[in-house]
Amino acid sequence: MKKAFFSTGFIVLTVWASAQSLRPTVATRKPASLPQPKLVVGIVVDQMRYDYLYRFYNKYGEGGFKRLLNEGFNCRNNHYQYAHTVTAAGHAAVYTGSIPAINGIIGNDWYDSFAKKPVYCVEDNTVQTVGSTNAGAGRMSPRNLLTSTVTDQLRIATQFRAKTIGVAIKDRGSILPAGHAASGAYWYDAKTGNWITSTFYRPELPTWLTDFNAKKLPAEYVKRNWTTLLPIAEYTESTPDDQPYESKLPGAAKPVFPYELVSQAGNAFGAVMSTPWGNTMTKDVAIAAIKGENMGKGAVTDFLAISFSTPDRIGHAFGPNSVEEEDIYLRLDLEFADLFSFLDNWTGKGNYSVFLTADHGVMDVPAFWQQHHLPAGLIDANAVSNTIKKSLADTFGSGDYLLASENYQLYLNHALLKEKKITVDAAYDVIREALLPMAGIADVINLRSLHTTNLNTHLLDLYRNMLHAKRSGDIQLITEPGWIANGGTGTDHGSPYHYDTHVPFVLYGWGVTKGETLRYTTVADIAPTIAALLHILPPSGTVGNAVQEALKN
Repeated sequence: MKKAFFSTGFIVLTVWASAQSLRPTVATRKPASLPQPKLVVGIVVDQMRYDYLYRFYNKYGEGGFKRLLNEGFNCRNNHYQYAHTVTAAGHAAVYTGSIPAINGIIGNDWYDSFAKKPVYCVEDNTVQTVGSTNAGAGRMSPRNLLTSTVTDQLRIATQFRAKTIGVAIKDRGSILPAGHAASGAYWYDAKTGNWITSTFYRPELPTWLTDFNAKKLPAEYVKRNWTTLLPIAEYTESTPDDQPYESKLPGAAKPVFPYELVSQAGNAFGAVMSTPWGNTMTKDVAIAAIKGENMGKGAVTDFLAISFSTPDRIGHAFGPNSVEEEDIYLRLDLEFADLFSFLDNWTGKGNYSVFLTADHGVMDVPAFWQQHHLPAGLIDANAVSNTIKKSLADTFGSGDYLLASENYQLYLNHALLKEKKITVDAAYDVIREALLPMAGIADVINLRSLHTTNLNTHLLDLYRNMLHAKRSGDIQLITEPGWIANGGTGTDHGSPYHYDTHVPFVLYGWGVTKGETLRYTTVADIAPTIAALLHILPPSGTVGNAVQEALKN
């Protein structure tokens, strides 16, 4: 028995010793690093409706939109989940994973009922312009944004080693995506032709941007004029050129090709924003930023947020069915191909991640719909305003009852209402009764009593998601589908309907699975999806969820 016991113990000790010899010592053990992309590139196309991915598909090349669609993951049923679909709210929603009710960006502008003044979404009078003599152009920052962004979270997660930069022609398209803790945000000053920033970010422009501005490229871009990329007869996805409901570019006699930009009246620096060269310039600045900041070359992931603002200007002026709109997207496809080719060489193919989305969609030009017997029309904004003022004066006596109107919202003069002992509900009843008979007005709701409204649940949720107690108005006007308030030519966005809410969400590159989904996803899902890709916390106001089937395990 003793021999057996000794033999068993010897075997156990031998096995234990062998196992210990196989374990690495503390000195030699190396922790595995977390896999991550070298660079994330977020692309927001201003006013890109979802169907543009497919309407022009057969004319796209292989290196731009098709590359994203055929090699990436496409969320085909992606929507905004709030009502007022405009640029600032869209960019904020994309990068915060939130809604206006939480992040505070309820529109491009709103009225501050406490300070009794209008507010621009990224205005900041505590900072100064950097890079231009045009003092007002750079007095901007993200301080009005009330939550963090996914770019902020990346900075925090890396102890601010990650570089995060925003680039866009529009200040709001650069500042809101870049976030509060950004390495930099840069936008275009149309008066001087310079790309600028503010002292919120840095006291002077980086050398790479000073060098870029010194090239005076906007003046060179406009000399190229604007002709169609293809023979005009091949634009079969568009209406014939020269429609009476299209707006004209500055200095142009008619809304038709070709456009001789150098002969346009006014500032040539501004003309570039309404042509394909605005997209070229944006891409060129983005590449200059990557090179100048050495993005994608460090030990942690960097993040470049690009917004292509020019399509919004073209879309407003000419509408989705114009030759101009088709041409701007065919040319944007080439810019994407050029950008992706650069990234392949810069970081190595497969070492960067990209997402594509839009800040809102757009309605077809109402006159185009009317031509084809579809329900659409124009709301006379002056008639609406006059009707409101008259109905209130007739009921309660003379007085300035409205302080402002923004985002189809009315801001009532509460001091006057209190003085006259008029409740908001009473004023609302008068306004609703006066406006409902007007063409194009679907409903009028009391934003201070949403719980009592008879609005259908679909629209009710969209309006609830944009209601911010300190920034929203008192009364909301809801338009009929297809109706917009504008001057007669061109079109607009900002409604809760699918043509404005349905936008792309395509992921591509490192960590992304090839495929697609038709399940309902929201713009608020974008930031948490990127956060999941990077293994970081989503932004502070996030209401969305990661699209888990788009990501590799």
